[in-house]
Amino acid sequence: MCYKPRVSAPTSPRETKPLKVVIFCGGLGTRLREETEYRPKPMVPVGNRPILWHIMKHYAVHGHKEFILCLGYKGSVIKDYFHNYHWNTSDVTIKLGQHPQTIYHNSHDEEDWSVTMVDTGEKTMTGGRLRRVLPFIEDEEFLVTYGDGVSDVNVNELVAFHREQGAGATLTAVRPGGRFGELHLKDGMVSNFMEKPRDGHASINGGFMVMNKSAISPLLDGDSCVLEQAPLRHLSQSGQLAAYSHQGFWQCMDNIREMEILNELWASGQAPWKTW
Repeated sequence: MCYKPRVSAPTSPRETKPLKVVIFCGGLGTRLREETEYRPKPMVPVGNRPILWHIMKHYAVHGHKEFILCLGYKGSVIKDYFHNYHWNTSDVTIKLGQHPQTIYHNSHDEEDWSVTMVDTGEKTMTGGRLRRVLPFIEDEEFLVTYGDGVSDVNVNELVAFHREQGAGATLTAVRPGGRFGELHLKDGMVSNFMEKPRDGHASINGGFMVMNKSAISPLLDGDSCVLEQAPLRHLSQSGQLAAYSHQGFWQCMDNIREMEILNELWASGQAPWKTW
């Protein structure tokens, strides 16, 4: 399947103040074992950069540049990457001798990013990971997504929709094939949240979520809490979970074939999620 790239920047007439972005980076990535034996799935490359970098670039182009990474499995790999970011992303000259010097020959566009990396436990579930990073979030609203999926969703339009709905949380509804949790939608709200699908035709939670701290915090009850089970189900049953319908590009990287698809799109120069 071919996708046309965007021809303009994803600007929106409805401005929103920058929000903190929580990204789940701690899973084992068992379906990508060939790639994740030595690194966490968010560090699996698309082109010459980790998929995590692509996700962060997309948020940054919408003005959201403060990131909180929920680390777990091989989290030290992510820490090392950002600790040595200039080294990892630049052409360099090293002068040896008694007065050694490292010269970086190029700059990058991530100078104003803030990246907070929190060890949320290797076996902690998504709700537990979110609970552990809430102390790093001062504002009522914040953004949440997964470290293995890219999209061209307009993040600021998503935030505006969340506020219009008056929801406690809003997720982005997309329509790929099966394997994921189904959403039953009615008038922009989620009337039922099911963890497993019955067929491959329903909308699913594509991540790219907006949450209110006061709404989600009481529902996160420990490290074994799975965000996609009791918390989101409670919000949907109480009419507090909205769904922003996204008809554009969305693709996760859950197995080798999906990794190949993303790399093929990037190599073609027509990656639909490249909004920067």
